[in-house]
Amino acid sequence: MTTDVDLYFTEGCGRCPLGGTPDCKVNRWPQELKQLRRIVLDCGLTEESKWGVPCYTFQGNNIGVVSAFKEYASLSFFKGALLEDTNGILDKPGENTQAARLIKFTDVKQVMEMEPILKAFIYEAIEVEKAGLKVELKKTSEFNMSEEFKKALDEHPDLKTAFETLTPGRQRGYLLHFSQPKQSKTREARIEKCTPMIFEGKGLHDR
Repeated sequence: MTTDVDLYFTEGCGRCPLGGTPDCKVNRWPQELKQLRRIVLDCGLTEESKWGVPCYTFQGNNIGVVSAFKEYASLSFFKGALLEDTNGILDKPGENTQAARLIKFTDVKQVMEMEPILKAFIYEAIEVEKAGLKVELKKTSEFNMSEEFKKALDEHPDLKTAFETLTPGRQRGYLLHFSQPKQSKTREARIEKCTPMIFEGKGLHDR
């Protein structure tokens, strides 16, 4: 995994075999990433490497990330849900994302035209941190639990105990994963596949 911020912009995050090759995602959006980086740094944020990508902080608090994906380059905000978005510019990274929001770019001209808007978002995100605001996340108990998983927990008290010892984030991940499929057989298959990981205290992304 890349720990040098400058290296990210030329070789990527280092988390896959494509890192450092012409096929790396950063090579799809070099100018977009360059301009996004400039805009964020112009706002006085500190640049660090976290999770292999450029992360921008204010007084030690995470504000946002500049990164490349296959389909777009992006500027994302950790507490984007708290930002005023009257024009509907901010997107959720995933359907069930609660706090983070991002803006997608596929053209450097798009980045340049949006510079005043991006800086406004960044300055607002800084004010959010100054004020100590936090996103009110749904409690684990508020997430839907599929009937199949309820049955599994009822029939296997040891599984129930193992699930309850997981961190809230891991619990929410499994609840979402198990409730997404439309067919009962698919939900049951997911539960069966993930049961050993639950007993090991692992989350979905710890495979």
